[in-house]
Amino acid sequence: MHSKATQAAISARRAKLIAYRREGIRYDDPRITGPESPTCLGYSSVQGASKDLIRALEEARDNEKAEASVYRQQENERLDSLLEAAWPRATKPHPVFNREGDVVGEELDMRAIDTVLRLMDRRAKLNGLDMPVKAEVTGADGGPLAVSSADPDKLAAIIAATSRLDSDAPSNTATSTPADDEDEDAE
Repeated sequence: MHSKATQAAISARRAKLIAYRREGIRYDDPRITGPESPTCLGYSSVQGASKDLIRALEEARDNEKAEASVYRQQENERLDSLLEAAWPRATKPHPVFNREGDVVGEELDMRAIDTVLRLMDRRAKLNGLDMPVKAEVTGADGGPLAVSSADPDKLAAIIAATSRLDSDAPSNTATSTPADDEDEDAE
């Protein structure tokens, strides 16, 4: 185990390497010289700097996962408390009174049931319990999707024609076909 001073130095060095990557600068870039070069940061080689960068990124990822896990646990505990409070009203019939205060029946509290269902839905989302939604692309009337190939020249002509229909501006020359350009020159 490293001393606190050594750990601080390692963290500072790794932070500098990560900063290079964020800026789009490779730490083995020959333009980086002097106190900013990998060897001046305390690495004996570019490979050593590369390995340490990987360790730093893995450590950051692990810390992020740990923080997310703590947050998820706290949210689950809050949901437990709320569910505990709403559960009895949602699951046990309670007396229903008329205007005179007489008991006329027993019912479940529908608002409490709705609350419980929303809490359960939130817990499922938080913990990833719901199955992913499957989507299927189909053609007309649920049949197979029709896929066809087209000639690039025909596609360019269609794009050029529709771009002229949508706007009063001149045709888009990037999508115009040579035949279209010749027609314009003839006018």
